[in-house]
Amino acid sequence: MKGYIQVYTGNGKGKTTAALGLAVRAVGAGLKVYIAQFLKGMDYAELHSLKKFSNITLERFGRPQFIHGKPDKEDIRLAQEGLKRIREVLSSGNYDVVILDEANIAVHLKLFSAEELIEAIRGRASNVEVVVTGRYAPEELLKIADLITEMKDVKHYYEKGVQARKGIEF
Repeated sequence: MKGYIQVYTGNGKGKTTAALGLAVRAVGAGLKVYIAQFLKGMDYAELHSLKKFSNITLERFGRPQFIHGKPDKEDIRLAQEGLKRIREVLSSGNYDVVILDEANIAVHLKLFSAEELIEAIRGRASNVEVVVTGRYAPEELLKIADLITEMKDVKHYYEKGVQARKGIEF
């Protein structure tokens, strides 16, 4: 099966959730899934769920806190290590679906360039489906994508002061 490039972007809620839904579907079909998470070093409920799937491998690249302001050298180092690892994973052909969660934000924060990300994706085995999530998808990535879904923020209860809720937003 030929693999395609999917991008889930936009300011609305649900990019990672959509990617994880695809991961669950893929596992149900007997496919192997690899998820690389950038900038998500904190404890999220999905981590506990994903551990229950033997066909999903999850690796995280970042510190256990948000980047406020300009990233420092450690943030860049960890992201570059992650990019090196995903190059290996993508080219190996060992996984059918590779999800690069928040890779768009990593590019936006200049942890690595759009060109470096695209080079890694282009080096993938032909059967690998790639899903890249995060706001601010770079134009260069959108040009090579086969599918682009934009999550649009139409209305959100955050506007009424509702804080992130465990099991719903994290």
